[in-house]
This record gives sequence, C-alpha cells and structure tokens, in this order.
Amino acid sequence: MPRYALAQINVTVGDLAGNAARILQALAQAARFEPDIVIFPELTLAGYPPEDLLLKPGFIDRCREVFEQTAAQVEGTALIGYPARDENGKIRNAAALVRDGFVETIYYKNLLPNYSVFDEERYFTPGNSGCVFDVGGQTAGVVICEDAWEDHGPARDEAAAGARVILCLSASPYHCGKNLVREKTFSSLCTKNDAWFFYCNLVGGQDDLVFDGGSLVMNPAGEVVARGAEFAEDMLVFDLPLLPKKLAGAGESACASCSGCKCKSVPVEPEKKPLPERKVEKLGENAEIYGALVLGVGDYVRKNGFKGVLVGLSGGIDSALTAAIAVDALGAENVIGVTLPSRYSSGETKSDAEILARNLGIRFESLPIEKPHTAFSKMLEPLFAGAQGDPENLTDQNLQARLRAVFLMALSNKYGMLVLNTSNKSECAVGYGTLYGDMVGGYAALKDVFKTRVWELSRYVNEKHGREVIPVSTIERVPSAELRPDQEDRQSLPDYPLLDPVLELYIEHDLSLAEIVARGHDPEVVRKIITLCDRSEFKRRQAVMGVRVTPKAFGKDRRLPVTNRFRP
Repeated sequence: MPRYALAQINVTVGDLAGNAARILQALAQAARFEPDIVIFPELTLAGYPPEDLLLKPGFIDRCREVFEQTAAQVEGTALIGYPARDENGKIRNAAALVRDGFVETIYYKNLLPNYSVFDEERYFTPGNSGCVFDVGGQTAGVVICEDAWEDHGPARDEAAAGARVILCLSASPYHCGKNLVREKTFSSLCTKNDAWFFYCNLVGGQDDLVFDGGSLVMNPAGEVVARGAEFAEDMLVFDLPLLPKKLAGAGESACASCSGCKCKSVPVEPEKKPLPERKVEKLGENAEIYGALVLGVGDYVRKNGFKGVLVGLSGGIDSALTAAIAVDALGAENVIGVTLPSRYSSGETKSDAEILARNLGIRFESLPIEKPHTAFSKMLEPLFAGAQGDPENLTDQNLQARLRAVFLMALSNKYGMLVLNTSNKSECAVGYGTLYGDMVGGYAALKDVFKTRVWELSRYVNEKHGREVIPVSTIERVPSAELRPDQEDRQSLPDYPLLDPVLELYIEHDLSLAEIVARGHDPEVVRKIITLCDRSEFKRRQAVMGVRVTPKAFGKDRRLPVTNRFRP
C-alpha cells in the first residue's frame, strides 16, 4: 500500500538556504518511515507570503538556483513548492515532483486568491490544467491551496483522468474557526471526486499571519482519518488502503486485493514496517487562539533576531495575558516585566504586577514615573496657561502614557529586546489608546483579540497551568487606564460585553448601523461605537503589527482610507 508523508514544517520568508536545509532535514526524517512520497507546503522554499520579493528578478533567480541544488539531493520522491519562472518568463506558484534528484514534472497553481490577506494575482500567472502521476502504483493528482477551495478547481479534471488521490500543498493562514471551514470544503472535494485528500499545511508565524499546520488526511467519504499537530511542526505519515483502479473504457474497477470480483491482478509490494500509533486531538477554541498567539509572538521575535521581550506591566489583564503569552513563546528567561506606576496607580494593581512576575518567573523592574511627570508638567505649564479645549485633561493622561513609552523604548535599545504592545482589539477599534504612548511597541500580541476574549484567555491560562498564573484579582477588577483619579474604561466606552458584539458585526461582518440595530442593539450605542471606530483609523494606520486570529483583522484584511467622510 502507498505510504504518504506530510512534512508540516516551519520556514522563514527569504531564507532560501535555511529553508532548503529544513526541506532536506524533513526528507531525512521521513526516510525512516519509507514513504512513497513526501509532500511539503506551498512555496516551501521561499516561505509564504514572499510579497514583493517576487517582483525582484534576483530573488526568483536565486530561488531557481537553490531549488535545483536542493532537488539534486532528493532521495526518493517529493513534492516541493517554490516560485518558478516558466519558459516564457512568467512567474508561477509551482509544485515540483522530484524523484531521486530529477524533476519529473512541475505543476502550476490554477486559482490565485486575491482577497483578504492574499494578493497572488499581483505576482503570479495562473496555470490552466491539472497534473497526475504515479505514487506507489496508484494515480495521484496535485493542487495548491486555493485550487482545493473551489468546485471548478483542477481536482475535478484530475479525478476524471483517474486520480483516486489528491495531494494539496498549502499555506493557509489561521483564524478562529478556520479548521471547520477547511474540513467542510475539503469534505465536499472528496465526495464529489470520490478521492482521498492529503492536505499539507504550512506552520509558523510570518509578520501578522500565523499558519497553524493542522495537516489532514480525508477519505472519499469526506471524513478526517488523520490529523497533524496544530501550531507545531509535524510529520504526518499515513498508509493508504489499496484502492480500486478504473479500467479504461469499461467503467468498472479493478482492485489489488479482493475476493469474488473480476479484477486484474496487481503485484503486491513487500510490506513496510508498520507505523507507530498516533492520535492528535483537535484543540478547543481558546486553546487554538492561545496557540496562535504564542506561535505568532515567538516566531516574530526569533525570526527577526531579538534577544527577548519587554512587557510594561500595569497590573491590568491585557499586560498580564501578554506577559503569559511571551513566557510560553520564549521562556521566562527571555522576558522582562517593567511596572511604571504613576500617582494614580492603585496599590492593588502595583501588587498584582509584582505577583504576576513572580508567578511567571520573569525578571521584574519598577520605574515610577512621578518625577519626570512632575518635571514635564512644570516645563509645560507656561505654555498651557489659559489654554482651553481639554475638559478631561487628556493632555496629562497622554503625557503619562508617553513617559512610560520613553522608558520602555530606552530599555529596548539598551537590552536589544523588543517591546511587546499590550493593546487589545476593542481598544484599537475605538481609539482608546495614546499614540506614541501605550500604543508603542514592536509587536502586539493582542491586537486582534477583543477584550471579552482577553478575559476568556486569561482564565484559560490558569486552567492550562493548573494554578493561578494571572491573579484572579486582575481578571475580576473593573478595567481602568489609571491615568486620573477613580478612572474606569466604562466611563468613556460602553461596557465591553456591549461593545465587542457591535464591533464584531461592524468590523468583521461589515454590517451597517441599521443592520446592527436590527440585531437588537441600542441605536445610540451603535452610533457612538461606529463613530469612534471610524474616527480612529488614523491611529490604527500608525499602530504596530500584531497576530491575526480573526477572519478580519486590522491591516491587510481591512484597508480603509484615513481621510474619509462616509458615515454608515
């Protein structure tokens, strides 16, 4: 029976030599299982997405050179994804079938996605046909990612040409619920084409995107029969049962091993060593979101060469969750927590920040901002005398936030460590943050996580560790920026359980004010939220990048003009 290996590996965009080495390592790892073929993710050699690197002729030339060097070292059979220049000079998203050092055939991706975070029509010329070949005596077809998402993709023609197996190279980025969408889509492909489906997905973080792995094997009934790990490298090896072969022109089937049928005999290959038993459980919703955040933060820091991260610990839940993610991503020894209390910081939040650091086992530093706050206020006082237009004294509140940013960035420069921003999606949506203040940082763990989800994930962290990592008092405390006396977030915003559902409908589903109100939400509350959201686009345009975990994150998914007078 044919044995297939799905090499779910983590590569880095542009690191051609490193990615080639990882491909060869994976082939060596797979060799001990004696596979008939090893399938790699989409554009494995270049990393995904390479974006405008694909517009650089030198990059494509180097991809060709490294691919040829890599292919020459392949022992056995492999499907390798890479960007190729065809004989007409067109750039293609390609999958090469390599057998024992020789390129047997090259398949070009037919369907190019050009929505959400994808811009493939900007770079690639599409193919226009399927591709079939022999794997262990059976006919297989190949598709690349988007090819498997549409009914009119090449799998239909490949199945008509005799393919009982469809092999899919993919780089499908994660968002919450994506696995369910994939399985439904691929199940339909299997049943419509009466084919087995082997799906090899990329894993790893790339800027704001996270690729979750979760490679799959599905049978012709559209059922998942094997899974790869989520948010981790894996080698998923699967023995395909002996399949009937279609007899040309007869409309009948011939099988390799059966009784009582009129089939042609097929030589039986020597049996391979049995595969070790494996079982991969699908993660729950909070577990998968947390896994995405950990992988996204960890890979961004590692792949960009930072020594570790700094987290400003306010004693609040956002910074607490960010610090927990950082420790799980990088290890406690690579995380420093810094508390920067002001005259308005409560004893409870200062205490919770220290308790959190102790629970996480991270280095903890305290830098009170009272002295510079007083000094700056005195320096500015002559210029502020008689000035009007700031009834809530946002000037002073923002000054405190920016002083904290100055200290954090100074430590970042001195230690060579990245500052992790702690703002969440709810705050980012309505502009509840200070430019060059609490919006500072090199990367944002929670940028695409609504506040209500922050609470859920914080409880999940404690459940996951089986102890109180994030203090319960932090989780239960009423949110406050603590930039003026007795301040609470709900004095400026609707309560988060009211705010977040409206934001989700407006941002992720693009519903109008009237449509959201029709869902049962208060018209005045909805109008206020939409106004805040629209007026904050200029802040988001300057905000740091962060992990994408929803179907529509701020950034590539949602591109609105800053100067914009349209009101829904």
